[in-house]
Amino acid sequence: MISRFFFPDPLPHTGEIQLPEALAHHASRVLRLREGDPLVLFDGHGGEVSGILCLRGKSCFAELGGHHAVERESPLQLVLVQALASGDKMDWIIQKAVELGVAAVVPVQAERSVLRLSGERAAKRIEHWRQIAVSACEQSGRNRVPTVEPVAGLREYLARGHAGPRLVFDPVAGHRLASLPRPVDAMHLLVGPEGGWAEDELAACRTAACIGVGLGPRVLRTETAGLAALAALQTLWGDF
Repeated sequence: MISRFFFPDPLPHTGEIQLPEALAHHASRVLRLREGDPLVLFDGHGGEVSGILCLRGKSCFAELGGHHAVERESPLQLVLVQALASGDKMDWIIQKAVELGVAAVVPVQAERSVLRLSGERAAKRIEHWRQIAVSACEQSGRNRVPTVEPVAGLREYLARGHAGPRLVFDPVAGHRLASLPRPVDAMHLLVGPEGGWAEDELAACRTAACIGVGLGPRVLRTETAGLAALAALQTLWGDF
């Protein structure tokens, strides 16, 4: 496979550009690409640019070969509203959600979230998750990088309002994904933390007109539920 890289600035379609230091290090030192190897660059604004790697001393350049209007985005606008999960679970969730075509991720602080983030620590973690989203786009072929929003409290998120449907996953809910109509606007998927949503959080979701949805008779882990729902929705109405 031809190596793909996210370029942090708007890309010209032709000519030659110098690769940023981190990108150059990854290409030449980690992947061990050589002079003349093909590569693909994308800047997150749609499409991709083919190129050839050029090495000059410690610097790396790409000789660009034209823009290709390739889109691999899902026809569904799916937003994962994920309660903070502990350890490296959030890394896993964001990586796989991007691979499954999510349009954005909204991390929320829930009452039972083991992980607690605020201030500078939250900002650093968000930047880390954004880099995971970029890497997942490089791997999966996506040319538009999903947004990873700053951490918000659940009620803060609910107060923003939303034109499209918001689904809150609850093992005892009566609705099933297959019984819902195909979304016209962006659909938000609310996934609870390891201990599940608290009763007052579920009540707040109902007050905000969220639709309670179950994912079968089994209780899924927080790192499984959102990804299973994304895959199911892609099968129902997306590009699976």
